[in-house]
Amino acid sequence: MSVRVRGAHATVEHDGALDEVAVEEPLEIRVEGEPVAVTMRTPGHDEELAIGFLHGEGLVDGLVEAGPPADLAANVVDVRGAVRRPAARRFYTSSSCGVCGKGALDEVRVHAPALPAGPIVARALLAGLPARLRQPEFDRTGGMHATGLFDASGELVCVREDVGRHNAMDKVIGRALLDRALPLHDRLLCVSGRLSFELVQKAAVAGAPVLVGVGAPTSLAVALAEEVGMTLGGFAREGRINIYAGAARVAG
Repeated sequence: MSVRVRGAHATVEHDGALDEVAVEEPLEIRVEGEPVAVTMRTPGHDEELAIGFLHGEGLVDGLVEAGPPADLAANVVDVRGAVRRPAARRFYTSSSCGVCGKGALDEVRVHAPALPAGPIVARALLAGLPARLRQPEFDRTGGMHATGLFDASGELVCVREDVGRHNAMDKVIGRALLDRALPLHDRLLCVSGRLSFELVQKAAVAGAPVLVGVGAPTSLAVALAEEVGMTLGGFAREGRINIYAGAARVAG
């Protein structure tokens, strides 16, 4: 079987026919030249991914920049500036789990301050956010997740796709950090899949008061959303949404 990679998707053969699938490749993230993590991702917006990942780990303290490493190694991004190396050992994350390789509960949890009041948003607007996500690579392959950043009126500000749901979130947050748009106190985040603990945590660290998902939340995701004061909405589809935390921000 031959695989022909074309950016975010690849052409493969099955049963005598051609099909397009999502590309998954490793990315090594370095801080000031030192390797700190490897994640499986879809190539594209790698600098945003690296910065967003480190921000979600609570390691970014100010302005940062990212680019190729000094040795110009492929599939590597080096982040420089106001960023710290993790205290824990180097770890690996898969495209399905953003906390894999961490050996203890205190390595998983990242401090996130309580969120501000944030915008009051109509229930119908929140329910309709998934329909406003632009997902060309998902349409092409059926194998991508997406995260969209919206303003309080529901206007799409930024969207990123990736084979890993946490990578898509990191790319959006990394873009916002590069644009000096953090914290996301007046913004809404929407993800194309289920709502896991790690996605709620990344959104909370970025200061987002509202997170909506097409799928179901986990118990720990709901508990964390309640703890930090986040509005968490799941099963957003066909004009309906379930609000699991932070109902005070939802009108109607």
